[in-house]
Amino acid sequence: MSEKQNKLDNRQSRLAGTENRRQTTDDEEKKQKKDSLQKRYDELEHKYKRALADYQNLLKQTAKEKQEFIRYANEQFIHEILPVYDNLRLALKHAKDTPDGAGIRDGVKYILKQFKDVLNNLGVEEIKTAGMKFDHNTMEAIEGKGDKVKKEVRPGYTLHGKVIAPAKVIVA
Repeated sequence: MSEKQNKLDNRQSRLAGTENRRQTTDDEEKKQKKDSLQKRYDELEHKYKRALADYQNLLKQTAKEKQEFIRYANEQFIHEILPVYDNLRLALKHAKDTPDGAGIRDGVKYILKQFKDVLNNLGVEEIKTAGMKFDHNTMEAIEGKGDKVKKEVRPGYTLHGKVIAPAKVIVA
């Protein structure tokens, strides 16, 4: 080969080497950029899934709180009508002590039953105290010391199992 040809071949080899190095550098940059974009995509996907899970949990919690609110929304109303119910019971008790109270007694008895049915439909239950052991969660001792209920002075009530008015009792 001629000297010109050798120089030309050398020059072409150097250019090809430079071109190969440039191509390798471009490929590495593309790979790094692709890896960086993939990493960013994975981070954003993770954040999206987490935000979606948080949102779904919030919906569940809100629905649960709404159900609790609905369940106990009538508590104040019931708390206000309980004394009326108690007084009707008291009137019935006193009416049987009077000789001419038969008509009154029957009327009050009917109203009392009707009132009790309404309360039961709203989720109100009377706390049982007769012959029971004193329970500080559902009863309030207004007289005496001990752990046995001697007498119920005023009944207590629960609304869907939650005490809204403790029973007032005498203990012995």
